[in-house]
Amino acid sequence: MIKIVCVGKIKESYLNDLINDYKSRISKYHKIEIIELKDNDINTESNEILKVLNGKDYNIYMDIKGDKLNSIELSKLISNIFLEGYGNITFIIGGSNGVNDDVKKFVNKKISMSDMTFPHGLFRGILLEQIYRSFKIINNESYHK
Repeated sequence: MIKIVCVGKIKESYLNDLINDYKSRISKYHKIEIIELKDNDINTESNEILKVLNGKDYNIYMDIKGDKLNSIELSKLISNIFLEGYGNITFIIGGSNGVNDDVKKFVNKKISMSDMTFPHGLFRGILLEQIYRSFKIINNESYHK
């Protein structure tokens, strides 16, 4: 299963449409679940994130200071994680202040999509699109250019 753990609700309907569209597309390849947690201070948010993480999953924190991957590298990472026997991949999107060190120490990998800062709803859509693109690449289907 692919899990997206994120802080905050999406209020904009156009972003919810984007997120639901890619969630639906991904579900044709793999089970996907989005877990939304309440906005709060960084330590409360981080504690709530830790409560839903599983040490048996491959946990990836989306961090502006993380490793930069292109779409093909992300698809290889996802494929390899499943080949290594992990049942789930969990992507973590922290709150506006990020996450505390307890979460950072718990994760297997930190990935950055860009040096730029994005609104959370838009970033969630971008992440889902890249996961969908990864499955298209893994399955040698046209979409990725």
